[in-house]
Amino acid sequence: MSTPPSLTSGVGSSVYALVDPDIRQQEALLKAFLMTVQHFFGGFASLFCPVTDPRHPLYITYPLPALLTAGVLMFLFRLGARRQINTLLRGNGPSAAKFQALFDTVTCPHGDTLNVAFGRLDPDEVQETVNGMVEALIRKKVLYRYRLFDRYFLIVIDGTGMLTFSERHCPHCLTRTRDGQTSYYHPILEAKLVTATGFVFSLLTEFIENPGENPTKQDCELKAFYRLTERLKRRFPHLPICLVLDGLYAGGPTFTRCEAYHWKYMIVLQEGDLPSVHEEFEALMPLAPANHLRFHTGVQLEIQQDFRWMNDIAYVDSKRNEHTVSVIECLETRPDRHGPRKTTRFKWITSFTVKPNNVITVANQGGRPRWKIENEGFNVQKNGGYELEHAYTQDPTASKVFYFLLQMAHTLAQLIEQGSLFRQAFPAGVGSAKNIALRLLEAWRNLRVTADQIHQTLGARLQIRFAPP
Repeated sequence: MSTPPSLTSGVGSSVYALVDPDIRQQEALLKAFLMTVQHFFGGFASLFCPVTDPRHPLYITYPLPALLTAGVLMFLFRLGARRQINTLLRGNGPSAAKFQALFDTVTCPHGDTLNVAFGRLDPDEVQETVNGMVEALIRKKVLYRYRLFDRYFLIVIDGTGMLTFSERHCPHCLTRTRDGQTSYYHPILEAKLVTATGFVFSLLTEFIENPGENPTKQDCELKAFYRLTERLKRRFPHLPICLVLDGLYAGGPTFTRCEAYHWKYMIVLQEGDLPSVHEEFEALMPLAPANHLRFHTGVQLEIQQDFRWMNDIAYVDSKRNEHTVSVIECLETRPDRHGPRKTTRFKWITSFTVKPNNVITVANQGGRPRWKIENEGFNVQKNGGYELEHAYTQDPTASKVFYFLLQMAHTLAQLIEQGSLFRQAFPAGVGSAKNIALRLLEAWRNLRVTADQIHQTLGARLQIRFAPP
């Protein structure tokens, strides 16, 4: 397999690349970005193939993949607003040259052009590009090593806020009144595929929204959950799934759906949830003293975990449907910087049959990754430069398109950061993920490469590997 060519291997630029370490670093980052898209997804045109262009061909200045890619770059580079596309990308010579090489356009499209075009797209088709990215990674077996018990993909479902307005944004706004003040907001429910190494990929999104301005009942997270799981089964009918959920979803309807879909589940069991399950767990535990295991973990084995579990707990839901579940409890004790050792209780209800040889895996690799959707998922997208809660447009359709492009950018950023091309070029790293975004922006704006150099790089054969779990 040949070594990928240097992006700056043209006449006149290679000398600078050998001398200036900044150019070498910019070259490595740009190469990692372009080749990640090409290697896993077949390039930008292939990536956006599911999206239909509704515009009249005679009035098209920028092909649709160029518009959608510009939107992805806005999030990938952490620009924070549409106007920054015009300021940092549109009038920049090296940026214009890259758009010309990739899309045969004169320059990067204007941010307002994105807004108008996105308002005419079908959001479901853009959602399909997000689905397709994870599907491609699964099909290429990139994620196989991260499966629970070498079989189940961990899918975490959780909701978060996206947009909030002081005035009605659209007919589908949810409303909330506190102290006489009404706010209008748009939450979303996300199904994300997570791994122990920190990957958090958006798999499917359900927008929580009202059908009109004055509904008899507002939409809510539970209703959205049932819609989302139905779509998830329809879109990925044969995917071995373990749902990882918080306590909101603990109950008969979730158990029934998982049983019908042949999904496993790990659900946080809070003190106020399913009282009969708690009572039976405590009543049966004295009869099974063998269902206890102590485990030490941490860099210096400083964390102690005490597990208790019970299988075959009967639960009858409100519709008189009978379910058989297992319960795991973990008391985790770890040093506290501010005082004595601190103990935290974790409890899950699960469809797995728990045994001494699998309880640690079920709890630590099945139940505990639920927090990753909050930290590596929502928190990064809100506070890590993606500006999830920023209103990139007032158009409700374009808003959904921008949301999906943010998810695509986040997926690409993770693949770049954890991929072997980046790790080989920067063995010591470059600091935070924001630093990678800033350096990639510098490379896009400053590195001068020809169309032939880009096409030669994209045509090279290579492998991109990720760290083992």
